[in-house]
Amino acid sequence: MRSRSFNQENKDSLIRGYSELLGDALLRHRTEIAERARRVEAEQADKIKSSFLANMSHELRTPLNAIIGFSKFLEEIDRHPVEKETIREYASYIHETAGHLLAIINDVLQISKLQSSAPVLDGQEVLVSEVLNACLTLVRVAADEAGVELLPRIRPDIPMVSGDPVKLKQVFSNILSNAVKFTPRGGTVHLKADLNNDGCLLISIRDTGSGMTADEIAIALTPFGQVQCDRNRGYEGTGLGLPIAKALVELHDGKLEIRSEKGVGTEISVTLPVAVTDRETTYDDVEQAIAVA
Repeated sequence: MRSRSFNQENKDSLIRGYSELLGDALLRHRTEIAERARRVEAEQADKIKSSFLANMSHELRTPLNAIIGFSKFLEEIDRHPVEKETIREYASYIHETAGHLLAIINDVLQISKLQSSAPVLDGQEVLVSEVLNACLTLVRVAADEAGVELLPRIRPDIPMVSGDPVKLKQVFSNILSNAVKFTPRGGTVHLKADLNNDGCLLISIRDTGSGMTADEIAIALTPFGQVQCDRNRGYEGTGLGLPIAKALVELHDGKLEIRSEKGVGTEISVTLPVAVTDRETTYDDVEQAIAVA
């Protein structure tokens, strides 16, 4: 009897030992997987930062060199007499290039602020149709020059949202500008604003551009990420437009989604909750109010 009890204790002890060994092995395996994932993530972050630094060097040096060159020429105008029209042209180029540099710096500062702190919205009721029409006006000249047709369809009784009109204007002007930039001549950019089935505001911007793969979408949404294609070789940027737009949409308690097909085009959808004062009272709202009372 004693021997049987002793054998049972040995078996129980062995089982506990094997269980502990197995648990330790599983823990080590999970730890190794987590460490590998962290290493891959860190390496990817380093690559993105290196790419950003290289790109920023190019983005800053090219216009700065132009500004220095043209301003030097104007400084020595007495040595090289030129027509007034040429002087005006050089001054205009310096002004435009300086504005481009300022935009780059503002983008970098803004994404840094969005990532490092919790910005507060200057909340007010915003008529999104006015914001969208203003954005369409901003990009219309670029679209005409590129031979791209803008096709807006904005619901006339579109409700208001609570938010910052300046930030919302930045969101949609960024998305529209990208859509125009990556759409070939003869292509179209569709803008639609309506309500979805949940009663939220849904704004979609669809182009007939080069499109993106799933991996390229992930890159495009990563700060400083650059999606390479034939059409953007002459339009290098900081890779901050979409990440900033996404962060600003989320700041409004909204959601930004991208659907794209290579060689077909891209659709970016922005969902925003409507302003509380602009919601229609429903039967569920009444029931909820009675229950609370």
